[in-house]
Amino acid sequence: MAVVLLVASGCARRETPSEAGIASGTLLLGNGAEPQDLDPTTSTAYTDYNVLISLFEGLTCIDETSSEAVPGMASSWDVTPDGLVYTFHLRAGLVWSNGDPLTSEDFAYTIRRALTPKLGAEYSYLFYPIKNAEAYNLGRLSDPRVLGVTVVDPRTLRLTLQAPCPYLPAVAAHQAWFPVHRATLEKFGAFDRPGTPWTRPENMVSNGPFVLREWIPHDRIVVEKNPRYWDAARNRLNRVIFFPTDNTSVDEANFRAGQVDVTFDLLTDRIAHYRQEDPGELRVDLLSESDFLRFNTEQAPLNDARVRRALSLAINRKTLCEDVLNGSRVPAYALTPPNTAGYTPDAGTAYDPATARRLLAAAGYPSGHEFPKLDLLLWPDAISGKVVQAIQQMWRRELGITVSITSQEFRSYLESQQSLHYQISRSRWVGDYNDPSNYLDMFISTSGNNQTGWSNLIYDHLETSANQLLDRQRRYALLHNAETLLLREAPIAPLFYGSRTFLIKPYVKGWVPSLLGIHRYQYVWLER
Repeated sequence: MAVVLLVASGCARRETPSEAGIASGTLLLGNGAEPQDLDPTTSTAYTDYNVLISLFEGLTCIDETSSEAVPGMASSWDVTPDGLVYTFHLRAGLVWSNGDPLTSEDFAYTIRRALTPKLGAEYSYLFYPIKNAEAYNLGRLSDPRVLGVTVVDPRTLRLTLQAPCPYLPAVAAHQAWFPVHRATLEKFGAFDRPGTPWTRPENMVSNGPFVLREWIPHDRIVVEKNPRYWDAARNRLNRVIFFPTDNTSVDEANFRAGQVDVTFDLLTDRIAHYRQEDPGELRVDLLSESDFLRFNTEQAPLNDARVRRALSLAINRKTLCEDVLNGSRVPAYALTPPNTAGYTPDAGTAYDPATARRLLAAAGYPSGHEFPKLDLLLWPDAISGKVVQAIQQMWRRELGITVSITSQEFRSYLESQQSLHYQISRSRWVGDYNDPSNYLDMFISTSGNNQTGWSNLIYDHLETSANQLLDRQRRYALLHNAETLLLREAPIAPLFYGSRTFLIKPYVKGWVPSLLGIHRYQYVWLER
């Protein structure tokens, strides 16, 4: 964990790492948590992605300001009028960080890996628009040659889809689509096995603007400029150092001591101080984010939709946002944030404690009588503790039930949620691309990111049908129906929509507001 350096004794003031970094071209970032892994195909955490985007690049990238897909490894792409065939044209002269040629076959290899059932990649569903991808991933087909993936030549990749997918270029920018180096993975037997040493600094071969030089667990991750990256001439940084500091107060202290240039987060009760004392260092950026509770629907009494809805209806989201979070968030009455690529969900989850009590009584627990004690799982970030304690009090007051709180460090928390070793968990989803499917596809039965045990064939059909339509109005109408069903069945309880509140040194340039929280570090620079 990063710690605050003490000022050296004597008259001379020691130069801080932040000050030294301006001259050396070193960006110092708080990163919130230790990465699970740096395998782009299997990583799922937002804090992992912050590092991965420095090391890898997909066919496309997401533009920070517009949230639209822009060229990455592919300089351009074509789509047939029926929306069923995408052809990506790679840039000339692409190479891996070790100098090996990077070709369209590398992307084809990555897609086959992501869909290999044995690997169990949680984001495998992001490839389902490709013909036969879902059937192959679920083991219904065993020959990867049936996939709609064609290597036309070393610089041309053709993807044939099962049905139209108008947002495919944005999906192709996702970390799961980042290419992996075949020879390295085969050396470590990593094609269908996660958690191998190929992601260690001495082994990793990558294709992004930086290369991995050092990874000291729970201390720092150092990446250095990749001179072989196609756009290396525009990269004004020599290195980026990520500090996986999960204590937000320590992250702030490191910032004030000149240990980091940008914090990962900021405690909400510190916002007023910086607005008054140091407004130039405070940033509150809109973020495509939805915070919600997950319910493990495989455990009683949470296997009863009436119980889940009662818990959701007893939460006063306005109080959470205004009083608990100091006005830094917006109440969420649905899962998908408003105006996500023009889609705004219907408000489906109000604060209605009277109805909540009736539902709980109908489920056999009048006034909370004989309701079993449940546990709410969280990870220690800037707001989790305050949020869940407030919800705990609301449920006690409105429903007469008792809920305990368990905190786990981030990696353990993710593992508990993925394996359904929890009852209720505080969850957070930051948009990967600007489309409502990014939120709603999570709760398809086969989604690795569902993590509730909930499965509904009608919901699956609505989602699948919607994502096959090119007509936006018809597509969004089906998505509205799906989201309404999701809120009625309540495997989740929406809480609030996000913003990113953090501290940033004024000499950090090019760190533009990003709705998806994406920052391509090769276009950030330091200016005294």
